[in-house]
Amino acid sequence: MNGRMSELIPFTHSADGERLSGLHCGAGPGDPARATAVLLHGAGNGGKERLVPLLSAFAAHGCRALAFDFSGHGESTGVLRELSLRRRFDQAVSVIDAYTPVDEPLILVGFSMSGQTVADLVRHYGDDRVAALCLCAPAVYTAEAWDVPFGEGDGPFSELIRRPGSWRDSPALDVLAAYEGRAVLAVPGTDDVIPPAVTQAVSEALARRAQFTHWELPEAEHRLGLWFRDHPDDRREFVTALLTGLGESGWTATRAWVAKQLPEERSVAKSTFLKGGWSAQMRRLTLDDGTALALRTFVKPFFRRHAPGLLAREAEILTLLADLEGVPAPELIGVDATAEHCDHPSLLMSVLPGRVRVDEEDLDLRVDLLAAQLARIHRVVPSERPRVYQAWTSPERVSHPGGEMWRRAVDMIRRDPPPYEGCFLHRDFHSGNVLFTGSGAGLRISGVVDWVETSWGPADLDVAHCSTALALLHGPEYGLGFRERYEAQGGRLLADGPDHLYWRLLDALAYVPDAAKLAGPWRELGRTDLTPEVLGGRLEAYVAGLLERYAEDW
Repeated sequence: MNGRMSELIPFTHSADGERLSGLHCGAGPGDPARATAVLLHGAGNGGKERLVPLLSAFAAHGCRALAFDFSGHGESTGVLRELSLRRRFDQAVSVIDAYTPVDEPLILVGFSMSGQTVADLVRHYGDDRVAALCLCAPAVYTAEAWDVPFGEGDGPFSELIRRPGSWRDSPALDVLAAYEGRAVLAVPGTDDVIPPAVTQAVSEALARRAQFTHWELPEAEHRLGLWFRDHPDDRREFVTALLTGLGESGWTATRAWVAKQLPEERSVAKSTFLKGGWSAQMRRLTLDDGTALALRTFVKPFFRRHAPGLLAREAEILTLLADLEGVPAPELIGVDATAEHCDHPSLLMSVLPGRVRVDEEDLDLRVDLLAAQLARIHRVVPSERPRVYQAWTSPERVSHPGGEMWRRAVDMIRRDPPPYEGCFLHRDFHSGNVLFTGSGAGLRISGVVDWVETSWGPADLDVAHCSTALALLHGPEYGLGFRERYEAQGGRLLADGPDHLYWRLLDALAYVPDAAKLAGPWRELGRTDLTPEVLGGRLEAYVAGLLERYAEDW
């Protein structure tokens, strides 16, 4: 890097009635650059000076880079108590528009409070302009706080952001969930400022569509600007990670791997997201001859850690089902379960006809078809048994709202599992993993997908999981009545009374107290009526109905 590019050049910019003090370096006006990195400091005593080493690091990679003091900070004018989230956004937009070429990609890096500001800027500029973002120990805030001045720490702004759970309605989470570029979330090992639930929500949002890396710094604390200033190795790794594959939204390695799985002379012409996924990102890849493939990618930290087992299992099951009648499953094209070749663990498979149906049309017919399909799955006899099922909750993990009904329900699973005759389980069978074609008398199931949890265990457990989903989607009566539909379609003999209740509650109680976590993909598919209040009420009514029907002394 030549001396001119490494030189830090001060600037003063008038915006929002203030004089904002900034620094920039890298390529000069009119010179080409990979992108412009905009670094935004946090609240309190944050400022641009601690970000100087990061500016130089981005410049060393061929980027323009700038940072500035928000009003009331550092060398800028203004009073901190008069600043607000809206003013922060307005000031950032003014600086970016004045000092970055409009045809050059943006890299947005936000520390602490500027996590919210980065999300606001992504909403303003869009994915086409924002090629990458990094959130460092970020905060997000309720929409009610947008215009409220920060004050002295004991006024309306502080009251709003300290209200328990107020951040949950932050528009920032929706913006981050829709973002499709490169994203890094830097998380310190100790953070006394940002609640863990906020960090988890941001991580979940970015994992929905972005090429996402959840990067933990075990020895760091909240002020990551100071950490990167003082730890050059982490600083270099951070900048390199954010810039890797910048022109392809960070998917360089995955694109190269996919290309090797395709028939000779074929290429990917188009990539689009498939709605309805929860554990993984799902993309439809359309080849230049019109053939469609599906790419499953594990990006969420939890599922990425477990991907070697999950994707290897799915690959084995898809191979098994390819030779069987009655269970329409995708064809396996390729798998990289350990991310040896891809940016993330990935599996490539064929696309089946049809679509996921979570609406109310043809509902009774669809539920009967679900029951019949599940019965056929339970008749599969594999040459080698898959792993034994794993329970998704336990009495100790259920955080219920209190009351005799909930205590009784939890007590019903406070026992050893009942004896059972095992069979082949899908283990995650519900409407979101089944494809339908046609309507009315021509309605058919055309595909069953998502075989990563395939297990060996009681048929009751698959019936229980589908029942819980039906109760939440369409009302408790559909969940309560699914057993009878399954048995009418030739399903396996299920347990009676308290034994069957055990399996039903073992599944249902996994969604207490947050039934809404199962419904995110359903809302993407149009079921915006499934609010947390609606889902919570349906789950409570369903559990009460199970106790009334199957508990001997209820």
